[in-house]
Amino acid sequence: MDIFETLRAAADAEKAASMSAYMRDQFAFLGVPKPEREKLSREFMKAIDKTVVDWGFVFNCWEQPEREFQYLACNYLLKVKAVLTSADIPSIKRLIVSKSWWDTVDSLDMLVGDIAKRCPELKDLLLSWSADEDIWIRRIAIDHQLMYKEDTDTCLLEQILVNNLGDKEFFINKAIGWSLREFSKTNPDWVRAFIETHRADMAALSIREASKYL
Repeated sequence: MDIFETLRAAADAEKAASMSAYMRDQFAFLGVPKPEREKLSREFMKAIDKTVVDWGFVFNCWEQPEREFQYLACNYLLKVKAVLTSADIPSIKRLIVSKSWWDTVDSLDMLVGDIAKRCPELKDLLLSWSADEDIWIRRIAIDHQLMYKEDTDTCLLEQILVNNLGDKEFFINKAIGWSLREFSKTNPDWVRAFIETHRADMAALSIREASKYL
């Protein structure tokens, strides 16, 4: 069996209903929880050619109605992330804006962040993403430096965050707080100063998240 048949053969209707409900019934599920899904796809992942990116496979996963296949695509891309370049950003953006929710977007965020760290020419693009109409594109821009630590471009981070202050969208304000909270582990003084400077325009959620380790 191929990986699609393998996962479908493990479908569990009762678990599928529960998993769909957890995602506010926005997506259909096979009912294969993460531990089982990873076990079933282990051999497939081991056999991946990490020197190329099979976008045909990725888009095929994205076209499947069940959410597990979008997770499979994200896991596949994380396996081949070392060969992803700025030329792959349009393809990743296509995934970001399709079947969008935090579960897939936050995985794709890691990919964009990894590419951007190696391709500084993407800085202007990510700054433009921070003002995009699509909240998930903006969320990617806000959190793409999440794991950069001392390599964080604070000038870019501030510009991106300021572009999103005053927004009432939960997922944007959560992302703002998340990015600041993570960076506070590396540079708490910078985060404190940002909060003091922009407190009047920041959502309570963002401030609460950002202040967790201060």
